[in-house]
Amino acid sequence: MKRSLISSLRLTLSAFLVFSTLAPAAWAQGFAAYISPPRFEIRTQPGESLREVVEIQHVGREKGSYRLYTNDWTMGPDNGVAFTDALAPDSCRPWVAIERRELTLEPGARYRYRFQIDVPAGTAPRECRFALMVEGLDPAEVKGALNFPVSGRIGVIVYARIGGAKPNLVIVGQQVTPINGQPAATLDIRNTGNATGRLEGFLDATDADGKSVELSPTDLPILPGDTRRITLNPVAEDGKPPPPLRMPMQVKGELEWDDNRLPVETRFLP
Repeated sequence: MKRSLISSLRLTLSAFLVFSTLAPAAWAQGFAAYISPPRFEIRTQPGESLREVVEIQHVGREKGSYRLYTNDWTMGPDNGVAFTDALAPDSCRPWVAIERRELTLEPGARYRYRFQIDVPAGTAPRECRFALMVEGLDPAEVKGALNFPVSGRIGVIVYARIGGAKPNLVIVGQQVTPINGQPAATLDIRNTGNATGRLEGFLDATDADGKSVELSPTDLPILPGDTRRITLNPVAEDGKPPPPLRMPMQVKGELEWDDNRLPVETRFLP
């Protein structure tokens, strides 16, 4: 079984931490857990049961209590994620069993939390996609002119490819997009497959001043049926900021997804 994991939790687009908008200094204990891994990319077959483990580490100075449950989720055009308790159409959450719904941990304790996906026999190739939510039950009190409790939660994103489901990524557009006041080369990528895909790899680029640089795509999930705008980011040398680039820019090379290659040879105009 092929499995790709990210080793630690420091918020990524695949693991989402949701808090009230507050300055870090305003928090008391509140939510105090690290989760590993923050994302699962796994494969299984119809009629099989797939068991996985999430490690929860409580880093607070007092006991911490948590609630655990599943959610469906969607990703908007702005790359923001919305979680929902309601079952989405064709949701696979009824196939998911979780070990327990509440958990209390001592300071510094780690807990290996189990969940299982039972795929019905005869399921057509598809992706089972959901979030395992870990929600703090010990709200922090914000000190200030008004004292009020706040809490947080983490969503561990699970992508399970069933029966050979796979993405199919194609370029459907390109443009120069202003990002943080600087022009950036971006590609519109359409996923016509039945599983989430991500672009990887490096492209060789030469800008209007003859400056040569490598570009790498942003690590965004491209869900089945979605079109996602992917930024090609300059690769910085160790200890140096990314170089500024001036359009037009010539770009050539190959990007990758799964075992596939996506040739890119184009010119980005200002």
